[in-house]
Amino acid sequence: MPKPNTTTRKIETVEPIGNRVLIRKDEDKKQTKTGIHLPDKIEIPTLTGRIVAISAQVEHDDDYPIKQYDRILFNPKQGIPVDFEGDNRLFVIPIEDVVAVFRKE
Repeated sequence: MPKPNTTTRKIETVEPIGNRVLIRKDEDKKQTKTGIHLPDKIEIPTLTGRIVAISAQVEHDDDYPIKQYDRILFNPKQGIPVDFEGDNRLFVIPIEDVVAVFRKE
């Protein structure tokens, strides 16, 4: 009889606490709007991303009409990088640093 697998991997998640959200920053652009390709060392910094997770405190606050997967514009100065995935595009940011939400009409 085979032994049960005792080394099963648990899925790890990141849950922001307080007035914070977890975002996945969009990739930096390597091409300008006019089509000029930039060298590898130069990138246009991106200030947009998607909401991955919202703290319970923000989720229940009517002053912040955001939800998971919303595309946002944010101020990156207070962002804390989360070393969770190899691409290092996850950041925990204060909700006050979300400056706009993109909506389709």
